[in-house]
Amino acid sequence: MKVCSLFSGIGGIDLGFQQAGFDIVWANEFDKDAATTYRHNFGGEHLVEKDIRKVNVLEIPDFDILVAGFPCQPFSIMGFRKGFNDPRGNLFFEIARIAEAKKPKVIFLENVANLLEHDDGKSFLTVYNALAPQGYSFRYQVMDAIEYGNVPQHRSRIFIVAFQDEMACEKFKFPEKQELTVKLNDILVRNLKHDSSYYYNSSSFYYDDLYRIVTDKKALYKIYDSGVSRKAHYVCPTLTANMGTYPDRIPIILDDFGIRKITPYECLALQGFPKDYRFPKIPMASAYKQCGNSVVVPVIRRIAENIVKVL
Repeated sequence: MKVCSLFSGIGGIDLGFQQAGFDIVWANEFDKDAATTYRHNFGGEHLVEKDIRKVNVLEIPDFDILVAGFPCQPFSIMGFRKGFNDPRGNLFFEIARIAEAKKPKVIFLENVANLLEHDDGKSFLTVYNALAPQGYSFRYQVMDAIEYGNVPQHRSRIFIVAFQDEMACEKFKFPEKQELTVKLNDILVRNLKHDSSYYYNSSSFYYDDLYRIVTDKKALYKIYDSGVSRKAHYVCPTLTANMGTYPDRIPIILDDFGIRKITPYECLALQGFPKDYRFPKIPMASAYKQCGNSVVVPVIRRIAENIVKVL
């Protein structure tokens, strides 16, 4: 079955659907560095690097499934929560515009869990009211990746699956929870010397606190606005896009050579990307931002597999 991907980023949703047997026939991404990473891993034939508001629906080939992880910052508790009053929030209506023209069998949406509660539920109702009149029936669920994707990262997101066929919607079920079997140290490499730029040293602002608090090689630590957290995390907190803007927001570990930030590839692994997924030559800050903006691929794959079952 054919997939059209909007707000594709580095292709986390696309990869999950691809792993479930879908064919990505068209994708759109506006961010230059994210598009470069996408092409590096998927090829560039089907990716259109363009403002979604300028896309003519006649440019898009026919497809069966529309997928989109539309901008989450307007609804996130980490942001200003302006919702649909934020220009980025209004980009959701481009999804509705394309869905109305192309009439896909299924629409798959991903966003922050707070979308459900934002503005006393009015934001979620706006999403519903934009698609329900087009004949779509809804299923939705908030899922924490650690419970569904077998990755040691807490990442709560809302997933919306809308079907044109009401009976298919009734048959569809979200994946069952699964036991976590992957540990942090299955992903984080503590016995390999990394580039010195990842390590904190005596000239670092947080040096004293870090060397007093970061002592456990089985754990991961974070710096917050209040300083270095005294809490050792044995599961990674949610990776965020601001890792690219504020380097001290990158999670920290103790390895055999010192205290360091985790690498972009360790971030990808915590998002469930395969080892052969690679970054091209892009700024390091962009790589971290892309990781934080992406999704946990195994969760997407499991949902996509359940969509296959009812179609």
